[in-house]
Parts: sequence; C-alpha cells; structure tokens
Amino acid sequence: MLSLIGLIGGLLLLIVLTIRGMNLFIAAPLCALIVALTSGLPIFIGDINFVTSYMQGFSGFIASWFFMFLLGSLFGKFMEDTGAADSLARWIISKLGRQQAVVAVVLACAVLTYGGVSVFVVAFSVYPMALSLFKDANLPRRFIPAALAFGSVTFTMTSAGSPEIQNWIPIKYLGTSPFAAWEVSLVVAIFMASFGFWWMRKMINKAIANGEKFEARSHDPEIPERDYPHPLTGIIPLLVVLVLSFLLHDSLQQLALIVALGGGVLCLMVINFKYFHHLENAVTAGTTGALIAIGNTAAVVGFGSIAKSTVAFQTAVEVMAQIPGNELIGAAIAISVIAGLTGSASGGQVIALPLLAPGYLEQGVDPDELHRIVSISSGALDSLPHNGYVVTTIRAICHETHQQAYWALGALTVVVPLCGVALAIALFSFI
Repeated sequence: MLSLIGLIGGLLLLIVLTIRGMNLFIAAPLCALIVALTSGLPIFIGDINFVTSYMQGFSGFIASWFFMFLLGSLFGKFMEDTGAADSLARWIISKLGRQQAVVAVVLACAVLTYGGVSVFVVAFSVYPMALSLFKDANLPRRFIPAALAFGSVTFTMTSAGSPEIQNWIPIKYLGTSPFAAWEVSLVVAIFMASFGFWWMRKMINKAIANGEKFEARSHDPEIPERDYPHPLTGIIPLLVVLVLSFLLHDSLQQLALIVALGGGVLCLMVINFKYFHHLENAVTAGTTGALIAIGNTAAVVGFGSIAKSTVAFQTAVEVMAQIPGNELIGAAIAISVIAGLTGSASGGQVIALPLLAPGYLEQGVDPDELHRIVSISSGALDSLPHNGYVVTTIRAICHETHQQAYWALGALTVVVPLCGVALAIALFSFI
C-alpha cells in the first residue's frame, strides 16, 4: 500500500511541479526519490538501486536519441536563421489565407509524422514555420505547441500504416501488420482530425475574442526583408527529410532519422548558405537547445525507470491485465493507465503487451482489432504534463510554460484520442 501511495503521489507531484515550471533536472529525480523510498528501493546499495535505475533510464534515452535531437534542433535553427521558414510561411499565408495558418502547421506535422519522421523531431522541424505563420496571422503563440502536437501524436502517429513505433510494437506480440483494422482506423483518424480541428479553432477564437494576439519576444529570429530566400528553399529541405526517412525506414529503422535529418541540414546549408544571418550563432543555439531538450526528456524518462521497478507498478500491471468484461475495453484501460504512469506510449505497450496479448488471443480476440485499440489508446494518457515529448515541445522548442500552453495541448492529445478509442471500440462492437 505504501508503495502504491508513493507511486501515485510521486507521479502527481511531478505533474504539479512540471505545470508550475520547476526545473525538471530537480523535479524528476526528486519525485523519483519519493517513489523509491516508499517502495523500499535502496538508494545506493545493491544491484538494483535508485541511482543506478534512474541513470540507466536517463543515459539510455540520451544514447538512443542524442543525434536525432541534435540534428533536428540544428535543422530548425537553420530554417530560422536563413529566413527559409519565414519565406515559406508567408507563401502559405498568401495562398491559403491567414485564417488557415493553424491548418498549415497541423498538416505539415501530419505529413512528416506519417512519412516516418519521429514525433520528437517533427516539432523541431516545423516550429520555425509555425512561429512565422502564427506571427503573420497574429494568433496567440501559446497555441503553437498544441498545433504541433495535434498534427504529430493523434490522428497520424497511431493510425493504420503509420511507420511510427506506436503502430509497429503490437506486430511483434500479435502477428499483425501495420495496416491492421485499417477501415476502423481510417474512420477514427478522420473523426480525431475533424473534432480536433474544430476544438482548436474554437479555443483560438475564444482567446482572440478575449484580446489575445501574437506577442514577439527578444529571442525570436529577426531577418531583414531583403534577405528572404525563395519559398522553395524551405520546402525542399523538408522534402529531403521526408523522402530519406521514408525510403530508409525499413532498412535502417531509427538510424534512418540520422541520415534523413543530416541530409536536410546539408541541403539547407547548400541551397541557402548565402542567406544565413549568423551561422555561428545558429549552430550554438541549435546545439544548446538540443542538449536542454534531450536533458529535460531524459530526466522524465529516468522517473519512469524508477516507477517501473517498484512493487506497486508491477502489481498495477498485473491487475490491469486481468480487467474483466469486454477485452478491448480492458486492453484500452490497461494500455492507457500504464502509458500514463510511464509517460510513454511505446513504454506502455512494451510493458503491457507481453502480459495482455497471450491471454486475449487465447480467448479469441481478433488480433487486428486488439492491435488498433492498443495503438490508439497508447497515445492518450501518455500525453500528461510529465510526458517527455510534451515537456520538450512546450519548454525547449516553443519556449512556453505548461501553465500557458498545456491545457490546449492536453485537450487535443489526451481527450481527443480517448474519444477516438471509444469510437473504435464501438465500431468493433457493431461490425
């Protein structure tokens, strides 16, 4: 019981401290320490202890994602510094109109995500364009994280055919394909996209009616008008990233992102070299931003490593795996809760599926239906305030605070996917 109280209390404290803006390098290990102490996990002694477990999660994430964060951050800064992002944004505004700025940001994220670019990297790549679009359309910038996240982690990340790992992990345990239950997935994706667009537009219109508008900040890029390159110079590097990621995904897996982003960075440098405002400053800002972003995310991942090692967590997983009643509802609840506890959609799947899959398949549950429910439900409660992607997008990339930006992001990445899961279950029940 003490372990369970510590686990829930530590998680809630981390969420509160994150929303209040506390430094995650302090907040995450502090909350993890509370979880460890209440679970009887040794601090220093033994093969499994607090320091070792936390740092394994922390350093493991950095080892896996450092080059992607670095190249993604450099790509974004180069788009800013050369003026390619501003040029592309102004071209989009001239073609679609200012009222479609949000649509352009969401669609750009959706295309990159469905093309195989990791959701962590998509925000780095699209943010410069998003900032320019919101500035030109005079929209409140606190909604930029919501637009980036909505296009990346809702109707694209977990849909049939998506190359993101949240759609591929179930294949190993269920023997399905990436296109499992594509008919229902398509309906759910259209619903989430439509509902999310409507809700986002309503939130932004309400903010505008209350007098909110775009507010420039001192760290925003300032490129002279005469230095803007052709809009194509902003499109081509994005296409290079998308095409290389798509072509190399199957053969290189995650390493394809390094090649794709490296190609995008080189492409930007070649075609826009004469437009760089201050290359050295862009490199410095890009590398510093990458370190801050990956550090914040790794700090939260370390908390998840401690949470997974506790008795309460293991008991919770076992209980979740034995939820009575409709198996699809049970799977959705189990995956959602575990993803929420770990702050990771993929983590929730990897932990729960080995326990859920054998029993459900033996009971005759359709593996394609189970695959789609697992995938969609993993992308709901994982987007609580302490989620690494959420922290990176709001703080490190968009330079916002959780108090200002999270509520719109949470509505679109938690509530909308939960509604999508409910719709999927209902459709499977009537098919």
